[in-house]
Amino acid sequence: MIIVIVVPVLALLAALAANRFLRPRLVPEDDEGMNVRDLVGPLLTLTVLLLAFTLVTASSSYKSAQEAVRAEAGAVDNLAEVAEYAPAAQRDRLQVDVICYARAVRAHEWPAMSNGNSSAVASTWSTDFRAAFKTISDHPSFGMLVSADNARAKARQDRLAESTPAVPDLIFWFLLVTLTVTVIALGMCLPRKNNKAQLSALVLVTALLASTLVIIRDAEEPFGGAIDVKSTALADVEVQASRPFLAGRGAHHLPCDAQGKRTLQS
Repeated sequence: MIIVIVVPVLALLAALAANRFLRPRLVPEDDEGMNVRDLVGPLLTLTVLLLAFTLVTASSSYKSAQEAVRAEAGAVDNLAEVAEYAPAAQRDRLQVDVICYARAVRAHEWPAMSNGNSSAVASTWSTDFRAAFKTISDHPSFGMLVSADNARAKARQDRLAESTPAVPDLIFWFLLVTLTVTVIALGMCLPRKNNKAQLSALVLVTALLASTLVIIRDAEEPFGGAIDVKSTALADVEVQASRPFLAGRGAHHLPCDAQGKRTLQS
């Protein structure tokens, strides 16, 4: 993210230097250069194209991440409800697995997704789901439980897939290079005298283009940027699953801590 800010600043400084030292050698002194309207016109077109690219790509990626989180929360909630049909021992085991899984995803996998990674802590509880299923393979609820867990696993994979940038690095670097070349070229076109308005426009356009790239990079990382997708849906599932299980029991009956990590006594 820092490089997206540093490179345009360096490009702006290079543009000012080109206007100051290189332009006198290439353009006659009596040439008035571009006025503000001529400067902003083509760059405004470029800005609109970049913004359109940002809105289409970033909003699509962000929306898909939100949908994956909601789908996973619904699947986990459904798994907790289907567990009610299992025998008592497996029912309690699956319910605590749901609670601990939701905690682990929120506390461990959410931060890991900022780098496009998953969490082994969350996988511990998803593995325990399947271990519990093996003990009731001949029970009528087995098929429903497996189906519910498959939906949860698919939603989790979709969520993890959305944690990586949708735009390839090659395209992003191409946009960054294009911005740099454009700013420097525009700096060379500015008149050397009476150019305060043009310089102000150049600074403004550079800031706008840099902000566009920042938005692209931030929106494509929906679990680690400034506009990240929250884990509120899973938090609600955890609360709903905890309420019936902990009724008349203490929190010490859970085999995990508040962050979903397996405790020693479990």
